[in-house]
Amino acid sequence: MNAMKRGKWLAALCLVPFAIFFIVFQIAPLLWVLINSLESEEFGWGLANFSKIINSKFYRQAIQHSLEISFWSSVFGIVIAVLGSYSLRRVDSRLRNFVNAFANMTSNFAGVPLAFAFIILLGFNGSITLMLKQAGIIEDFNLYSKTGLIILYTYFQIPLGVLLLYPAFDALREDWRESAALLGASGWQFWRHIGLPVLTPALLGTFVILLANALGAYATVYALTTGNFNVLPIRIAAMVSGDISLDPNMASALAVVLVALMTLVTVIHQLLLKRSYHVAR
Repeated sequence: MNAMKRGKWLAALCLVPFAIFFIVFQIAPLLWVLINSLESEEFGWGLANFSKIINSKFYRQAIQHSLEISFWSSVFGIVIAVLGSYSLRRVDSRLRNFVNAFANMTSNFAGVPLAFAFIILLGFNGSITLMLKQAGIIEDFNLYSKTGLIILYTYFQIPLGVLLLYPAFDALREDWRESAALLGASGWQFWRHIGLPVLTPALLGTFVILLANALGAYATVYALTTGNFNVLPIRIAAMVSGDISLDPNMASALAVVLVALMTLVTVIHQLLLKRSYHVAR
């Protein structure tokens, strides 16, 4: 019994460095942001910063753009990732290992290099843009618009989605498909009643991660638009490091809004996850 207690105390002691790291770099900054969001240089302590965000079309537009870009890039990314992950289960192991290694590499390809690569390919004078114009497929394409940013975000969502969803397909056993086929079930019926219910928790979890990944993206969109596109990370950074619009308290309030959005998404995810478990049972 004493040995068990010593083992538990030793395990708890090993968690101390992690707890200190978590408190210093996660809890303390979050508390600092929350406290500073309640202070306004003009009105003092209160909810003046949040009231300004609600009443300002400019800040509402930043929230709207962030949500739209994050949502659609996550939807497109997870759809392509599902198709890619499922296809990887059906191909040769050498090709599978190569694609997994490539996805692992490209999931970290972001920031300035990614923005520069897309400018070369899909900018106003990009190689792909010029080829599509010459072929008469498009008349014009603006990479620096909301549509262009959705395409850009989708690019770095796909490899992350593949890495997260690929292990989930291990839960689908091949004999389930064979048994369903023997019982007369079509491919659509198999996916509707067996495949999708089994994969739903992984799909919901991956979608939330992709959404958080897109909501917090800063370096790529800044490098591409030099901070001229109105999204929440750009607005927060401009108020922390800007010379003209320096307002760290408002930046803290916008950061709290961003955290609140992610908290709301996580709560909805947990509710849908519980519902999916009940449906699966």
